[in-house]
Amino acid sequence: MQWFGRRESTNIDDRRGLSGGGIATGGGVIGVIIYLLYTFLGGAPADPSQISVSPGSQQAPMSTEEKKADDERANFVKVVLADTEDVWNKIFADHGEKYTEPTLVLYRDAVASACGNTSSASGPFYCPEDSKLYIDLSFYQEMQDKLHAPGDFAMAYVVAHEVGHHIQKLNGTSQKISRLRQQSAEAGANRYSVMLELQADFYAGVWAHYDQKMKNVLDASDIDEALNAANAIGDDRLQKQATGTIVPDAFTHGTSQQRMYWFKKGYETGDISQGDTFKENL
Repeated sequence: MQWFGRRESTNIDDRRGLSGGGIATGGGVIGVIIYLLYTFLGGAPADPSQISVSPGSQQAPMSTEEKKADDERANFVKVVLADTEDVWNKIFADHGEKYTEPTLVLYRDAVASACGNTSSASGPFYCPEDSKLYIDLSFYQEMQDKLHAPGDFAMAYVVAHEVGHHIQKLNGTSQKISRLRQQSAEAGANRYSVMLELQADFYAGVWAHYDQKMKNVLDASDIDEALNAANAIGDDRLQKQATGTIVPDAFTHGTSQQRMYWFKKGYETGDISQGDTFKENL
């Protein structure tokens, strides 16, 4: 993605320099990995009460080289967020509506949100209670090293997906699904979660469609990077990696095939009316 020297969003709450990263997970390293596998790229953390943050703890200092890389990633996601603002402002205006831009919170190790105290092990998330996206930029390295989903546009897809959850809050979808989930048994509630996540993937694809149409900034490999990331984080693939078995009733985000399908459909059509994942589900 061509992003150097382009507009960066000002809707940024940069908390990376703040102290407060002491994490108690109770599950050790394996527990953190499992938690990562099952919760990233979702809405709010699945169970933020399971993670506590000790405000007095000190974060491990970053080396000069690490800080430089972290700052470059921060600049990149600011450009991506700016692009989502331009695209969704246009789409909403075309439909006679006003888009309310979300805030992106950058943090290290742990963060307090209106949805609870959360560690970076939960991965990027959107909190509907405060309309903010939360990202620990170390996730970029996690995607490359642990999930085998490299490339800057893989991370752009992550940001666009979380913005997709913001769109769902603005149009009332997330509130409606939250009520339906509360009225359903676990398997039914999980199914509603899958539909919500797949629609966020679709919205990410719609954003990519318009970003290219409006700015011509995508490289030839960018969409492949996003599809590879979507494939890497399918519930079926992650369950297989984590436990060796696949339990469809426990899916909360969708299979690799579903996630790629809906992102690609959004990218190819650019038509938000075709993103009803609650009627059309693979």
